[in-house]
Amino acid sequence: MAVGVGSTFCQTLPYSPPQDVVQLAAQGSVEVQQDLLSISMNTTREAADAATVQNQLKAALDAALAEARRTAQPGQMDVRTGNFSLSPRYDRSGKISGWQGSAELVLEGRDFARISAAAGKIQTLTMGNVTFGLSREQRTRVQDQAQAMAIDRFKARALEIAKSFGFAGYTLREVSVNANDQGVSPRPRMMAMEAKAAMSDAPVPVQAGESTVLVTVSGTVQLK
Repeated sequence: MAVGVGSTFCQTLPYSPPQDVVQLAAQGSVEVQQDLLSISMNTTREAADAATVQNQLKAALDAALAEARRTAQPGQMDVRTGNFSLSPRYDRSGKISGWQGSAELVLEGRDFARISAAAGKIQTLTMGNVTFGLSREQRTRVQDQAQAMAIDRFKARALEIAKSFGFAGYTLREVSVNANDQGVSPRPRMMAMEAKAAMSDAPVPVQAGESTVLVTVSGTVQLK
């Protein structure tokens, strides 16, 4: 019996790039006052043994938490613990000569006066970083504005390009939307850390800056 085997050959057609396709991008930006304040307060301790350092840090942090919680309010001033570390110190021979540790408390929210007043009343921790930013609500609202602006500019630019090449309009092929915000926060006018005890209950002077929310719309359009 003879068996015939047939073979099918597929011929690859040459790739033809799409015609009359334009790639472009447009941006929308909105400047807005920063409405979120974050103050980190910390302390460091050293002792011959780890238990002593840990107990000292816990006592300082517990006292600070008790003071901060007096005026805490969700969204206006949230209180949370930050980094907590404990590590040995070594002498020249490589043996443990003592222990050191640090603890951090973070006050964050939209009520600047409440936060700065609470920070001024905390006596067991010293001032660390002070940063400003945008709350989730503020960022969402401003991003929506910047996005609408970027989309309008993208559409206007696409139509302008289409007409410049003699086409009546365009259709959208693909598009991407990216958002980010950036801003420079002024350095708070604070007393030296050594004068912390002398500050008593004085609020910490702070001043927010502005953030620029930028949305970029990029993609390709088919001229028609």
